[in-house]
Amino acid sequence: MSPLRVLHVVLDLDAGGLERLVVDIVRGSDTRRFESQVLCLRAPGRQAASLDGMGRVHVAPHLSRWSWLHPAPLIRQIREIAPDVVHTHSGVWYKASLAARRAGVPRVIHTDHGRPWPDPWSAWVVDHLASHRTDVLVAVSEPLARFLRARLHVRPGRLRVILNGVDTARFRPRPDPGTLRQELGLAPDVPILGSIGRLDYIKGYDVMLHALAQLSAERQRDPLPVLVLAGDGPETSRLQMLVRQLGLGRRAFLVGWRQDVEALHAAFTLFTLASRSEGTSVGLLEAMGAGLCPVVTDVGGNAAVLGPSLRHRLVAAENPAALAAAWRDALGDPTRRSADAVAARQRVKHAYDLRTMVRAYERLYVGEDAGASLT
Repeated sequence: MSPLRVLHVVLDLDAGGLERLVVDIVRGSDTRRFESQVLCLRAPGRQAASLDGMGRVHVAPHLSRWSWLHPAPLIRQIREIAPDVVHTHSGVWYKASLAARRAGVPRVIHTDHGRPWPDPWSAWVVDHLASHRTDVLVAVSEPLARFLRARLHVRPGRLRVILNGVDTARFRPRPDPGTLRQELGLAPDVPILGSIGRLDYIKGYDVMLHALAQLSAERQRDPLPVLVLAGDGPETSRLQMLVRQLGLGRRAFLVGWRQDVEALHAAFTLFTLASRSEGTSVGLLEAMGAGLCPVVTDVGGNAAVLGPSLRHRLVAAENPAALAAAWRDALGDPTRRSADAVAARQRVKHAYDLRTMVRAYERLYVGEDAGASLT
């Protein structure tokens, strides 16, 4: 029996948690049962190389503005690939589901990885139309699923929750190799507040910089902490300007997109997010798997990821003072921070395992129930 052909449709495979997740699903799928391919609507991006030998990567032809009505080139390409399942991901839902249906694909699945911020009404109209061409809509957290159910009015039984997962064998506690500190000229005792992700407004990195300015002004003892932001995106230039405006030239470092994520984790004193909205953050899961104490905003799936034992590490969104206070609390109590780091890894190992996530998607591909649906 031939493997089931699954085509993932994404904007690209560049830097970001969604893109890493697609790569992990492809790499983790049972090749005896599933033939995975990826179709990018833009250039493949930096993470496409990690799929060498694991799944073919296609690039879509140019789509005109009229493609919203009839994406003819995309329809032809999907027809040529001839998948049994099309799995669309945030950012491509409407065009990809329309093209998949017109190409005669028997099963269409969409994963919503989190809503844009702000979330305009026009996006809901388009997504409501896309939902009628989709067999199953997957949310990556329970709060997101409830939100989608209320706003999109998805028919009962078609909405599923599949929690994101990460490889805890790869993301595990490691000794600090010292490369990041050497690169930035930091002494061994300087605390590093670290964050990894796409530099987008929704992630609230501007809030982090304002919080760091407050913390630096308040702390009287050396060494003062520094903030390291790894990643790139549309906010890069604005954040660099804000660093200069706030006088944080030696306190905040934007180190760009990195491949040495494990070495960054090993150097960080804690991991932090100031997101304005979230689904289930892959970057947060990876950092917790690496044994880092999290300090994150109480939005989307973040509270569920931390669980009851780490709830005290949640802070209000859009509140630099609250974030600075949470950092101060974590830095001031190394014993409790270390205990929370251990709890963070155990939490991810127990509830956010990569293999569990991949098997859940595989059951969806063959038409089996992947878990509880929201009705």
